[in-house]
Amino acid sequence: MATRLDTAFPDALHALFRRVRGLSEALAAPLSDADASVQSMEDASPAKWHLAHTTWFFETFVLRDHVANYRLYDERWPFLFNSYYEAEGPRHARPMRGMLTRPSLDEIRAWRAHVDAAVDVALPGLPDAVRTLVELGCHHEQQHQELLQTDILSLFALNPLAPAMWRAERDPPAPPPAPIRWIEGAHGIVEIGRNMPVREGEFAFDCEAPRHPALLRRHALADRPVTNSEWRAFIDDGGYERAEHWLSDGWAWVRREGIEAPLHWRRVDGDWADFALDGLHPVRPAAPVSHISFYEADAFARWAGARLPTEAEWESAAAAVDSASGNQLDQAGPVRPRAAAAGTGLRQMFGDVWQWTGSAYLPYPGFRAAAGAVGEYNGKFMSGQCVLRGASCATPRGHSRASYRNFFYPHQRWQFAGVRLAKDL
Repeated sequence: MATRLDTAFPDALHALFRRVRGLSEALAAPLSDADASVQSMEDASPAKWHLAHTTWFFETFVLRDHVANYRLYDERWPFLFNSYYEAEGPRHARPMRGMLTRPSLDEIRAWRAHVDAAVDVALPGLPDAVRTLVELGCHHEQQHQELLQTDILSLFALNPLAPAMWRAERDPPAPPPAPIRWIEGAHGIVEIGRNMPVREGEFAFDCEAPRHPALLRRHALADRPVTNSEWRAFIDDGGYERAEHWLSDGWAWVRREGIEAPLHWRRVDGDWADFALDGLHPVRPAAPVSHISFYEADAFARWAGARLPTEAEWESAAAAVDSASGNQLDQAGPVRPRAAAAGTGLRQMFGDVWQWTGSAYLPYPGFRAAAGAVGEYNGKFMSGQCVLRGASCATPRGHSRASYRNFFYPHQRWQFAGVRLAKDL
């Protein structure tokens, strides 16, 4: 459906650019300068930094490199807002991003407006190769929109006042879900991944390519993700206290960090509550469990007599599912995983929670990183991380697809990450 932005900017890429940039501003609108400046942990970044880094991307790789006579808004700021691009030189240390009280949130907003106006002017005349960079920048910013939300959640969860970013009416209690049903997946040789370049009107990151064959054994996937009530049964059965369920590294992590429940769960009046962007509320039994690590997902699967799906199994099943379906982000406002709707077949493949797979984040056969600084975007992180598939309630709708490869280290759990079980047949 066309929006007013689509009408104002009939070029599809221009409309995407303005829509994405506007959503970032809307997500940050409830925040004070202090909210937007503080960093909860090394993995997270201040909201202000997300707004600035995504602007640095467009100013650097589009305006500076490809628009004649463009002058940087402030020559000091690239050092502050480069993330990990070694080709762009030295940068401010990641763990210290929360110390950047200046520039202010309002100054960052003014910079964004300046860069947006410059891209608006330049975009109609840019060659196809540079327009591809603009498109990459839009999808890059959508990734940061999700991070902005999870990083603010991480920050607000540390505040004893349990502040809500957005107030919202709670969903009515959902009935207990039916027990998991098993859906047999494809077996034999299947193809996964994407061919590059993608067809006009589509997008994929370089790590999704090339398309290649994968051999699947007979297997089945759970028809829905694991719920909070099922996770409580794991806790009540001593799941966090029994080493036999855990990988060695996972068990060491549990003991070292004192992990006893998903992130953001806390005991309130003798029962479990969880903290979200709409505040602290009792855990909803029928909603998918969220904010769990790979270690926890793997331990639960072992406890349940199952396993995690491979990314090839997951993608082959999701290829026939509408990736724009499900509970995903459409506009700024409360986000929270919701209970699965009644139905048959695979449900919640996209939306609500990302789903851990048992696959390591490694290059596909024949993968080649792009030349230059943008080649650092994905390839250099293909070590020690695990793949998640799908999308979450904080993922901008239209950003994900069946071939999309999200990835995090196995101990990380501040994202909206859950689990769908698999088993061999």
